[in-house]
Amino acid sequence: MPPLHKHFPPPHAHPPQSARWRVVAAGAMLLLASLASVAIAPNARAANDGQARQIISLGQNAPYQFAVYANQALQAVPNPSRAAVVLLHGVKRNADDYFTIGQALLKAADMPADTLLLAPNFMTRNDRGASDAMPLWGGGTWMQGEPSENGIAGLSSFDALDDIVRYLADRQRFPQLRQIVLVGHSAGAQLMQRYAVMNRLDDLTGAVGIHVRYVISSPSSYLYFDAMRPVGDGFAQPATDQCPGYDNYRYGIGEPPAYLKRQALDGRRLFQRYAARDIIYLVGARDDDPNHRYLDRACGAALQGQTRVERQRNFVRYEQFLAARWNVPLQHPQFQVEGAAHEAGRLFRSPATAHRMLGQ
Repeated sequence: MPPLHKHFPPPHAHPPQSARWRVVAAGAMLLLASLASVAIAPNARAANDGQARQIISLGQNAPYQFAVYANQALQAVPNPSRAAVVLLHGVKRNADDYFTIGQALLKAADMPADTLLLAPNFMTRNDRGASDAMPLWGGGTWMQGEPSENGIAGLSSFDALDDIVRYLADRQRFPQLRQIVLVGHSAGAQLMQRYAVMNRLDDLTGAVGIHVRYVISSPSSYLYFDAMRPVGDGFAQPATDQCPGYDNYRYGIGEPPAYLKRQALDGRRLFQRYAARDIIYLVGARDDDPNHRYLDRACGAALQGQTRVERQRNFVRYEQFLAARWNVPLQHPQFQVEGAAHEAGRLFRSPATAHRMLGQ
């Protein structure tokens, strides 16, 4: 894509609600009225504001509502965007913060001015703005691909990601779109890595000429394709007496979720498909705290390494191990960001990193 610069305005605070604003000058009232007139949905702002919460309709047979933050008014069809960046939040479900991080990421990568930024919000019933017309998950179950529990119940977060990709691949809506970059950080990267393994949308996106890239940034754990785990400089099947379910989902493909089970693929075929996809790994060089508050310390995760840095290095070595054993071509670059720990904003703000994530 040609390097074009675009300035993204900084995020705004929550809109004023106190009664004291009712006594401002008439000119200010007119300004507020004009801003309100372009609101896209309740609690939303115009798409060129710092936080643009919008409600979109997803789903093929049974449409449902889903909250996203976007830098464009999504009801405007056709949309001229040629590239879309979808940025998944972490465990706090703070999609608004990730939208702000995403704006800085697009700027650092010199993305074209028409690049669409979407920050989906996997919500629970207690989140502000939740509605029964939305799939609502229980706590952190969304990051594991589990089904929603309230609102539109029974929809896995993998299915929701499928529907977001289908939404973007709709040529009536996005006739010029050529690239989708799916970025997950931390808990969002746990979901993204498993989605990159398990989804089967290559035929859909390929048929309409859209290239999909996955950026997996600093997850706590990875989905392994067989029973091997890192042992020293190599890989071996660990003793199972202390962790008998270590190779079950979500650390391995044993007892898979329905989303994967219905595909009837073994680990080798899953790896062949995964290896052929455009995948980039990212982690902060200082994300090396074995006691980090949000680090998964279950035994299945601990068998992958002690810290996020170690677990990513081990998984990249594991991919290379499988590629050699099964004679599968593989090119999944991995980058460590010096000076960065676990903060997404710090990881993504460097132009070099941003270009690696979003560049051609």
